[in-house]
Amino acid sequence: MVFMDTETTGENVSELERLRQAVAERLYNSVGKAIQSAGKHDIYTALSLAVRDLLTERWRKTADAHYEANPKFTYYFSAEYMLGKQLEQNIHYTGLRKLAEQVAVEFGMSLQEFLDLEPEPGLGNGGLGRLAACFMDSLATLDLPAVGYGIRYEFGIFRQTFVDGWQVEQPDTWLLYGNPWEFVHSDDMIEVGFGGYTERIPDSGGRLRVRWVPAQRVLGEPCTTLVPGYGTDTVNILRLWRARAAEEFDFQMFDIGNYAQAVQQKVYSENISKVLYPNDGTPQGRELRLRQQYFFVACSLRDMIRRFRLRNQDWNEFPNKVVVQLNDTHPVIAIPELMRILLDEEGVSWDQAWWIAQRTFAYTCHTLLPEALETWPVSLFEYLLPRHLEIIYEINHRFLGQVRAHFPGDNSRVARMSLIDEQGGRQIRMANLASVGSFAINGVAALQSQLLREFTLSDFGAMFPEKFQNKTNGVSPRRFLLLSNPALCDLISAAIGDSWIHQTEALQQLEAFVEDAEFRRRWRAAKQQNKQLLAGFVRQSTGVWVDPNAMMDVMVKRLHEYKRQLLKLLHIVVLYQRLLDAPQREMVPRTFVFGAKSASGYATAKLIIKLINSVAEVVNNDPVVRDRIKVVFPANFNVTMGQIIYPAAELSEQISLAGKEASGTGNMKFALNGALTIGTLDGANVEIRERVGAENFFLFGLNAQEVMELKARGYRSFDWYANNAALKRAVDAIAAGAFSRGDVTLFRPLLDALLHHDEYLVFADFQAYLEGQDRVDRAYRDLEGWTRKSILNTARTGFFSADRTIQEYAEQIWKTQPVRVG
Repeated sequence: MVFMDTETTGENVSELERLRQAVAERLYNSVGKAIQSAGKHDIYTALSLAVRDLLTERWRKTADAHYEANPKFTYYFSAEYMLGKQLEQNIHYTGLRKLAEQVAVEFGMSLQEFLDLEPEPGLGNGGLGRLAACFMDSLATLDLPAVGYGIRYEFGIFRQTFVDGWQVEQPDTWLLYGNPWEFVHSDDMIEVGFGGYTERIPDSGGRLRVRWVPAQRVLGEPCTTLVPGYGTDTVNILRLWRARAAEEFDFQMFDIGNYAQAVQQKVYSENISKVLYPNDGTPQGRELRLRQQYFFVACSLRDMIRRFRLRNQDWNEFPNKVVVQLNDTHPVIAIPELMRILLDEEGVSWDQAWWIAQRTFAYTCHTLLPEALETWPVSLFEYLLPRHLEIIYEINHRFLGQVRAHFPGDNSRVARMSLIDEQGGRQIRMANLASVGSFAINGVAALQSQLLREFTLSDFGAMFPEKFQNKTNGVSPRRFLLLSNPALCDLISAAIGDSWIHQTEALQQLEAFVEDAEFRRRWRAAKQQNKQLLAGFVRQSTGVWVDPNAMMDVMVKRLHEYKRQLLKLLHIVVLYQRLLDAPQREMVPRTFVFGAKSASGYATAKLIIKLINSVAEVVNNDPVVRDRIKVVFPANFNVTMGQIIYPAAELSEQISLAGKEASGTGNMKFALNGALTIGTLDGANVEIRERVGAENFFLFGLNAQEVMELKARGYRSFDWYANNAALKRAVDAIAAGAFSRGDVTLFRPLLDALLHHDEYLVFADFQAYLEGQDRVDRAYRDLEGWTRKSILNTARTGFFSADRTIQEYAEQIWKTQPVRVG
């Protein structure tokens, strides 16, 4: 069936009726409810299933087209996908929005009520997962054959709440009412082994072959979500694996009354897909993380090979039909797993297997932080994945022979490039394994890619310069402009048409309207509408009233010390102290909006969250400041909250220490929605500033080279504190308990780290940041000038579309071609 998004006239009454009937049929046949007794959630589910039916028909056509063309597929391996809600996106992509609005009314609801009912899938946490979701959207929109693989987490990372300002983790029960957007394919379950031992056995030709005999087996059950493209009939799939026990129930244990032990194996096995990024601060947590990573790549490779064999049999053709993009180091265990399948199960020789593997995998490195380059204890591999350890040893033996030939006598380089770190407890270096086993290595912003090649992975850059590329990240203009900011989209499309939805470079045409006073007025009106929506959301979620006329100064991102939420907080304390000194001081009113989760085991980050909330408590309740500054921190930042915040933001805080952020994508979302950036020359900030113009970007702070030089000279943070009166006063106020109800010990760990170490140079960049914020204050007073800058930010950031990024991957790394459907 095909639905058309047209005005409700005689020509499409039948379309409305067909949607109505489809919802009613799904209500009776799938939900099992009569219209008279159905609740709101029942009707939401029925509507979602009716929309999914339309996507399913497109998926069938896509599968037929792909089978006929037998193209090269991209298989995207990612530990997380931060999808966002699906209903609104899918009714847009199927052209059903107006019809859905009318059907909702006929069922006694509004469409917005349905949209609010939908939980956000708990499948991701931060930029890595949101990038993966944007890429899946762009792959389908560009008609590129692709499958995304990952884990179907039952409880996500966690649902963040605050108790007395402290982060408290609660289970994210996003699956409480089921998930109408997925198909569970129990018939396609795949068996995955762990532990055990290896043995050498002769094959039919008399050759010795290794056989792995696992001690434990777990089943991977695929859950398939449809991923439609915009403006096309292509529907790709996201296939996520749920862990199931091979033996769920021990009847003998149950029969003797040991009920807990009767289901122990089920609980133990299914823990694999319970939670995203379990706390790895314990040996059990580390083991669970490795189990997760191997589980998802083992299932995915099996499924990928099954798909390959639908039309192909020759293993030498494998790299011509398959490319696997490893989204960071989490899925890198796929390299030895493919080798194991080829060697032990398919009887392929080592040389041929390695030839295939090295032409199959491409690796994206998302970090410059050495501690973020994943390593695993050799002892854990010995226990959990003994065959894979043997394969890694053999890869390493052969590779180090090449290193010695390439760099004769350079033993220190050999030690650095080894897949095994022999120092301090033997560890397997997953980034090194990825660099050896992949045909391409890319960073995600120009600066990060340069630093990756020259510093983080410099030895591999010297040996394999041809492998290294840059692919600057991008975001989905559909999710973060079309769906998030309808007020601004209507204005943009009225001015330049709607081609920008597919070709975001068309936003450059907005530059012609910068000097149009009426257009600027309407631009401000759209921003003001979004600010009012944000103010309402803040009031509802935090209980704090904020002035929608104040500047919206926003910092929403994962909580990590290098992102420097502490620097932002020190600025707020300084402003607060200025107002205490001079309540009549002329200053632009500001609402500071934070959003961030800390990893559950990251004690320092959790203490920073407590400090932000403690400062907010004092500032928001002090009558002296008279609401001229407010600090708000809505809990549980996710895509849904981001779609409210990004359109309303006026100042985007991108203040990480230069040389630490890989790229960032929040910076792109803010700029696309017309926010101005205050930031360092870090990650994609560099490219954003180049494109929007230096005059439309508030730059401050040390650059990456200056950071390295300062540290090399010997950085003494205490001296910077002692020599800056505003900084000293702000730090001393925190130390004296001004924001902790007189408790002088609560925040001492944060202050001691800053005063005596300051790893991320908060104090060194403080004065430049303060001066940059004073420039922001002055610029904001010029209403027309600020609006011009806002328009230009949107007009000049079309480059940062995920469509452009994916096109570059397809052309320069994957060598894949689109397949049109229909």
